Amino acid sequence: MGEAKILCYTRTPLEDAIYAEKLAYSMHLAISEDETKFEPLNKNQGVLFVKATSNEDGTLNAKSMKRPFLKVLADGSFGVLAERTQPDGTEEVPGGTLMYFVSRDLISYEEKGEAAVLEQTEELFGMIKEYREFYGDGIAEKVETGADDFGITGCVPGNVITISAEVAEKLRLRMTTPINVGMQVPERVYAASPEELSAVKATAVYSDGSTAVKQVEWNVEAVDFSKPGIYEIEGTLKQPHYEFPIATNHADPCIGYWQGKYYFIATYDADHEHTMYIREADSIPELVDAEEVLILDSVTYPGIGGLLWAPEFHIIGDDLYIFHAATPGEFFWEESHVRKLRRGGNPMCKEDWSAPMRVVRADGSELCEAGKTITLDMTCFEYNGDYYAVWSQRQFLPVDQGAWLYMAKLNPEEPWKLATEPVLLSKPEYGWANNHTFVDEGPFALIRENKIFLTFSSAAVDSTYVVGLFEAEHGTDLLNPNNWKKTNFPILTSRSVEGEYGTGHNAYVTDENGDVWNTYHARPGIDAPRSSGIRRVHFNAAGYPVLDMTEEMDVAPEFRTVRMKVEVR
Repeated sequence: MGEAKILCYTRTPLEDAIYAEKLAYSMHLAISEDETKFEPLNKNQGVLFVKATSNEDGTLNAKSMKRPFLKVLADGSFGVLAERTQPDGTEEVPGGTLMYFVSRDLISYEEKGEAAVLEQTEELFGMIKEYREFYGDGIAEKVETGADDFGITGCVPGNVITISAEVAEKLRLRMTTPINVGMQVPERVYAASPEELSAVKATAVYSDGSTAVKQVEWNVEAVDFSKPGIYEIEGTLKQPHYEFPIATNHADPCIGYWQGKYYFIATYDADHEHTMYIREADSIPELVDAEEVLILDSVTYPGIGGLLWAPEFHIIGDDLYIFHAATPGEFFWEESHVRKLRRGGNPMCKEDWSAPMRVVRADGSELCEAGKTITLDMTCFEYNGDYYAVWSQRQFLPVDQGAWLYMAKLNPEEPWKLATEPVLLSKPEYGWANNHTFVDEGPFALIRENKIFLTFSSAAVDSTYVVGLFEAEHGTDLLNPNNWKKTNFPILTSRSVEGEYGTGHNAYVTDENGDVWNTYHARPGIDAPRSSGIRRVHFNAAGYPVLDMTEEMDVAPEFRTVRMKVEVR
């Protein structure tokens, strides 16, 4: 593969619940090998969003962008100029506000600021001149009527540049969902019993070069293990099937593994979040039809009156805990709580769980002032012997600042107590995070060999809900926000999997085969109830989580059956 062409563009907004102005007015990319047919990247969704501006009281002003312009810089990196606009695409100020961004790979971007107030290097000055020549004097509207849409739905085109084969390959890797293109099994194995054969697995190969190990159900009827010889056998790939939704009116789902059993828990929307139920099974697929048992309600404990939100299982030391949010009654008193399972207790027995304990600071003082600031969606993960909590916090008084993500170490002896002061990790600064409301929430960690990932959810809990991504390098100080890099675009949206709207608030569990599963909620229709789903997490060739690989993309129908030879000696 040689050089490629890249088109930058924005889109014409669709219905607000489908593709709103804050989403459409962002920079999109499309790629072409011959400049005759351009393929939209990232499922025709934006890849670069301009940041919101801040006020002295901490509130944010949402912004959008129009008229993006790309240029290859002298050092091989990329510059982007675009007009920052009001959220609806209208001018921010007369004449527009021209913003400048830089990128090494067209995947990650650094917002440098307003071009007019930056140091006017010869390169930037020349780029601004090219920009004005391309779009017209001032930062005037380019004539869009009749403009070439490059065959892309809703495309409002910017310019086209040439990129190297290396950059093109990386772009395709991050901006397209891998699909299964082959299946590998040994040509011949030696086996003395069916048990030995059961250990032989297949390797699924994907379009980006990544792989995944698959379990196989081998048909050994034709093999006589008492008679030496060579036998040819078939096998069928084992792939759990999860019809979406697996549980209607169940939001914020989480699956935990404890002492040989799997447990499912979620926010229960059917009674307006006044109860919490738990399921138990020997395997993840069996959880779908498992019986639900009441584990918490809004009348048993003083101070726990309702809005039982976002429960999660976490193992800290040798104990099992449930992290969740609750309120004595009113929304503005919602706070993070922790319950502990007694030693030797049964997770399915509500009496074996402690009363909910409100999360506090290290000295026992309130994490936030109740009635003015709420906390919720607290998660926990262990790294290098330390336990970390990440949660969503929203100040309503004296002004509504929106929901921000905070992080601190936890006291493992009393994990309802923080061990350090909270640090601010994220604000809902991008258009996809403040669509309909300013919210970052629902964090959950995914620790891999190459990086530490932290997914989170943003925007209103409607059809516009999305999942964003943070990453940090191993060995860095996780309480230093500068060591976390936020991806500029969401990695799971209503456009990721057909028929699933408002995807978000996900959690991860690793099964007995080492596969990682994503539990999430979405809506089976724009206005349908929040409902739970399960899908395998794939890791692409660059090691990043892929959350939108459907079962057919994971294992193509033509590769579900495999063959090999078995030699019996």
